[in-house]
Amino acid sequence: MRQTGRQSRRPERRTPPTAAELAKVHERTLADAAARELALPESGGSGSSGGAGSAGGPGLFEPRPEIGDSWARLRRLGLDPDAGAPATVLLGPAELEQRRRASGLDTVMPVLRETLLGPTDPAPLIIAVADAEGHVLWQDGERGLRRSADRIGFMTGARWTEESVGTNGIAVALRAQRPMQVHSAEHYLRSHHSWTCVAAPVHDPATGRLVGAINLSGPAHNVRPFLLQLTATAARLAETELRAHRLEALHQLRTLAAPLLARVGGPALVVDAAGWTAAAAGLPPPSRLRVPSEGWVPAAVHWVPGLGECVLEPLADGWLVRPVRSPEADGAGTVSAEQAEGARLRLDLRRPDRPELYVRGAADSWSHPLSPRHAELLLLLATSREGSTAAQLAEALFGDAGRTVTIRAELSRLRRYLGGLLAHRPYRFADSVLVTVDGPEDPYDLLPASTAPAVRRLRAGLAAGTVRLPGAAAPVPAPRPAGDGPAGAQPPASSAASWSSVGPQSRSCSTETSA
Repeated sequence: MRQTGRQSRRPERRTPPTAAELAKVHERTLADAAARELALPESGGSGSSGGAGSAGGPGLFEPRPEIGDSWARLRRLGLDPDAGAPATVLLGPAELEQRRRASGLDTVMPVLRETLLGPTDPAPLIIAVADAEGHVLWQDGERGLRRSADRIGFMTGARWTEESVGTNGIAVALRAQRPMQVHSAEHYLRSHHSWTCVAAPVHDPATGRLVGAINLSGPAHNVRPFLLQLTATAARLAETELRAHRLEALHQLRTLAAPLLARVGGPALVVDAAGWTAAAAGLPPPSRLRVPSEGWVPAAVHWVPGLGECVLEPLADGWLVRPVRSPEADGAGTVSAEQAEGARLRLDLRRPDRPELYVRGAADSWSHPLSPRHAELLLLLATSREGSTAAQLAEALFGDAGRTVTIRAELSRLRRYLGGLLAHRPYRFADSVLVTVDGPEDPYDLLPASTAPAVRRLRAGLAAGTVRLPGAAAPVPAPRPAGDGPAGAQPPASSAASWSSVGPQSRSCSTETSA
């Protein structure tokens, strides 16, 4: 009997591809990219900006999206899959030691070595710990395997980024900010095809910032299926150790602050360098104050979200914070509508791992790092100035318009320090607020860890030149033959014409009556 198209569709593959199959995909992808560049020399190969979509010929499989995106990025950069970068640059001893201390991961290395490289572990593995920029700060493991790693430049002090050594576990995990495996020919450089690398990011529990990654590497032919889970567990162990050290430091600061607060007249609190409250007197203690990225200036009056105007004085490894007036009395801790008038808000997304919010207005100037979810929400609100309902934002973030409870909860948290800068019914920035967004040079570096449908559409629109971010300069129009219509016409990013195809979609039946 003749089968229908639906019945004859190949079943979904349930087993991972072998190293030999990945090698075929790798070679076909590079060959297809080279053919496109020869066919379109005037485009400089820009036509292959997406993933390896054409690699899936008969009997072949396409690479995973994260791997395909990485290969496409490296083709745009012109990295040679045979030679790699021109030279390997190693950190000097002084810079290496400075980066080790700055990462804070030096305190977790003993427990990681003891847990992952115990004497009873027969698996040939290398453990490497990198900082947030991809520099290998520590490397340890089986001696013969380390000699093999040295031959490809995988050593202490090396910069293990995509631009330097192609697709690899450390770089992909830092970019995606989740545990990732790069197996055999998923590496962009052919010299790395005999290796499997598994890495997981590590975040500082005190600030939420990415501080590095833990990587386990070994021979591709001896890959163990549990390595991904083991590496993710090691990263959580590192974060647990960092949290324990922070709590101990907070306890020491609390012990020091107790007699001081007893002598201070009026409300006051003591926080550590990251803003976490150690002790308070005369006011309900917030769990954490938002410290600007550039830090505080001693003995100056600062406007602190949640407290209003405060005098700050350094105290040991933290700060003594004294509100000028009680925030409960007049709502001084939030931005009022009057203070929001004429305010300037800048969303800095140039660094993929460190989104920042900067606010300048009548309430003073302040800034703080953003969580990934808040960065996504503020980006959507910045590019949709007419406003969006909770259902539209849920659809844009999760692809599920029913997740309005999560959206309302996150926006409520944002309102605690943005106050009158945010309006509702629908959710939007106040009309008087000037909003700009600083994006990365490569559109695909815009919140690269985000899988939100609207963010993915925005990346594609920016790469195609059909939209631009608020405050971005208009692109220079390319010359066009006469009679082809206006050259380079492009709507502003905040207009409905430019954002309607990427932002929260209009829903005639989802108008909300409450925030």
